[in-house]
Amino acid sequence: MKWKVAYPDGNIEYLDPNKVDLLMKKCKLRNSMKTAQKIFDGENKTVCAWILCDDVVISENQKEPLEENGRLRYNPRVKPNWDFRDVNVDGKQFCVIESRGSKLYIIY
Repeated sequence: MKWKVAYPDGNIEYLDPNKVDLLMKKCKLRNSMKTAQKIFDGENKTVCAWILCDDVVISENQKEPLEENGRLRYNPRVKPNWDFRDVNVDGKQFCVIESRGSKLYIIY
């Protein structure tokens, strides 16, 4: 798995979540519901969700874990939508989302 970071100028970076953390600001959660539902129903996985953000800061992995109650989840095999505390948050906006490894957390 890699994080794909696409910039407005067209540049794209693929980043190893075991080596870097992302701090994303002014975020909006996006999901292709039709594709996610197909995966949920058993079809092969493909990219169908992403986070739009105004700014991203890339840093070396931090060792300290973040609070589990802030965990943001996306796995279309389990649920065909972004999930935060058992609530569908597709299309919702958040001020800051941070990654730790392959996990995502809503900071505020």
